[in-house]
Order: sequence, then C-alpha cells, then structure tokens
Amino acid sequence: MEKKDIIPLKEGIKLTITVPGSKSLTHRALITASLAKGTSVLTNILLSEDTLLTTEALRQMGTKIEIKEELAFVEGTGGKLQAPAEPIFLSNSGTSMRLLTAVSAIGKGRFVLSGNERMQERPIQPLLDALHKWGIKAYSLKGNGCPPVVIETDGLKGGATEIDPTISSQFLSGLLLAAPYAEQNCVIIVTGKLASRPYVDLTLQVMADFGVSVENKDYRSFGIKRGYYQGRRYTIEGDCSTASYFWAAAAILKGEITVCPIRADSKQADIGFVKILERMGCKSEIKEDGITVKGRTLKGITVDMNTMPDIVPTLAIVAAFAKGETEITNVPHLRHKECDRLHALATELGKMGIKVVEREDGLIIKGGKPHGAVIETYNDHRIAMSFAIAGLKVPGVQIVNPLCVKKSFPKFWEAALFS
Repeated sequence: MEKKDIIPLKEGIKLTITVPGSKSLTHRALITASLAKGTSVLTNILLSEDTLLTTEALRQMGTKIEIKEELAFVEGTGGKLQAPAEPIFLSNSGTSMRLLTAVSAIGKGRFVLSGNERMQERPIQPLLDALHKWGIKAYSLKGNGCPPVVIETDGLKGGATEIDPTISSQFLSGLLLAAPYAEQNCVIIVTGKLASRPYVDLTLQVMADFGVSVENKDYRSFGIKRGYYQGRRYTIEGDCSTASYFWAAAAILKGEITVCPIRADSKQADIGFVKILERMGCKSEIKEDGITVKGRTLKGITVDMNTMPDIVPTLAIVAAFAKGETEITNVPHLRHKECDRLHALATELGKMGIKVVEREDGLIIKGGKPHGAVIETYNDHRIAMSFAIAGLKVPGVQIVNPLCVKKSFPKFWEAALFS
C-alpha cells in the first residue's frame, strides 16, 4: 500500500490558500439543476470522487451534464427521471446514496442503487420507510436495511410521511429535494433527533435558490408544495470542511493562513470551526474574500460537535497539540461514516503517543507532544487529511493510502503546505 511522508514546516508560516467549491453544495446543486426546468450553469463546482459519482448517477437517470474545468452545464429534466438498465454504483459516497435514493422515487420504473463493501454496511432503512409512506416500494436488496437498495416507482404520491434523521440528516435532505415533484403537496414530520441540522439548512437554501420554498416549522415538520426547480446560473462557495485543514495548520504551527473563497455569513456549519479555534486560543480575521486564522498557544475545551461532525477529525488533531483535555461530545453518528471515525481517531492518535478516551458519542483527548507514526486511513479522506496536518508539526508521519483524499479534495497534496 502506498505511503506518503509528510515534511514538517517551520512555525510562523503565512499563506493564502484557495479551496474548491463546497462538496455539500455541489451535490445539492447538481441534483436541483437536474430536476429543474431549463438549463443551469454551475460555477466553482467541486470535482471529486463523490460529486462525480452523483454526476454520473444523474446522467444514468437521463440528465445531460457537461463539465468543463470547474463549470457544469446541466440540462434540466423537469423531474422526468429514467430508470437505468444497470445498477447505479455510488462506491462509498453516503451523500450520493441517501439523496439519490429519495430523488429516484420521482421517476418511473425500477432503480437499483449500490455501493462498495463499506457502503453496504451503512444503514438507510429510515429513509426507505419514509418513502414507503409516500407510496414507493423501497427496500434493501439483502433485507438488512443497508444498500444495495431498490426503488420501484410509478411516481411519487406525496402526502404526509415521517423520518427519523438520528443517523443522518441526509435522509431528510433527500426527501426535501424530491418532495416538490410529488403528485400532491407533501408534509415531512421529523420523529427523532435531527443530526447535523445545518446541512438541512444548506438543502433548504439551495432549494430556495432554485425557486422552491419550504415551510419549516421549527425543524419538526416541513411543508412542501408541488412545483419545479428553475434553471439558473449558480456559483458554489468554497468548502469550509476543506478550509478546516488549513486553519488547523495555522493553529498548530502558530502561523497565519487565509482561506478563500469563504464568506463570513456562510450557511455551511463547518465555518463554526473558526470560533472553536478562537476558544482554543487562536485569533481570526475576516478578509474581503476569505477568513484568516492566526495560531496562538492552544488550550483544551469541551465542545458539542453535533452540527459539525466532519470537523471532528480536524479538531482532534488540534486537540492533540493543546494544553489540557479536549472533550468532543454528541457525535455518535460518526460511527456510520466512511469508517468508524471515533474509533479510528482514538487508534491513530494513540499511535502518536496521545491518550484518548473513546466514548460512545465522542472522545476525550489529552493534549501532549505527538510523535511520528504510520497512520492508517481506513480509506477515509478526512482521516488522511487531518493526520497530514499533524505531520506538518512533527516529523515521521506517514499517511497510508494518500490517494483516498480524491473523495473530496483530489488536489489536496498539491496545496502549498505539501508541495
């Protein structure tokens, strides 16, 4: 298995780094543009393994999508999706699987959505149950509540349904994206704890940007009237999850790193990482087209990361260099990501000499002086990128399977910190 040696940098580094478009927004914009009436031009899209899987799946369903560099030209189908002859393969892209499982119910025919071995362990039954209440025959092919899934549909009936989004907010987001194309107005009732609520806000934002408004009753129920998305030109802002790695580098190297293009008023939950770093001792500054983090002496904190689960690996690395303990809470759903991220973080930080207490819903990390180690990435892009940042501070860090970063940031290793 390929390994990448990380070369440490001197403290006090000053850089400006441009990150690609948001992965979450790219997925949602591709889907709404595909369902829209008319043609859309999406600018600053993220070209990663996951978003390209969504792109190819939408093509299989009959959407014409042309990509030129960071532009996507999408001819909307008006919601008339075709059932492909072959199964739709989504590898380990949970976002693609959950959003497209719901969206495929709009079409007519038999849709089969599959993935790799890890995907076939990731639960999706709550979404299938919700679709069933909307008149769809939706089931797990192996009968275990996980992909591959089959959607047999003659169009979405609509009406009222219920969803338990405890495992993933993407169950709810998928239903929201599909709802305007039902035969009757829809009501979605939330029955469980809503994980990662800001990602639902992103879904609602993109829906509104493409012409569909949703009645949101305190995130406990959502009313969606029949309608259509409208094609438009749409610019996708920079990815705050990706930005987090570079802000973390500034924190542990006591440097100053500006990340662009990031809006200070972004609805991406992960922009909240800047405030977390400030609590740990850093300073920040809002620039015209980005945000600067200035590293200082770090201290441990206690923080509920339920709304920012993708940032937990990045925070765990910063915590390893902080004075005192950092307690990360309320993220049990991290055990259902590309890997069991809580266990992976505890294991790999342990290799670096950091004491970690693994809880069912989080971690307690005792900061210290990490040392080099060979880091297993579990084929998880966020584990790879987070531990690469640790290697900028301490010598001897090797990242196993470095190419797994292609899932969200194929050009990560070309960033100025590593090149």
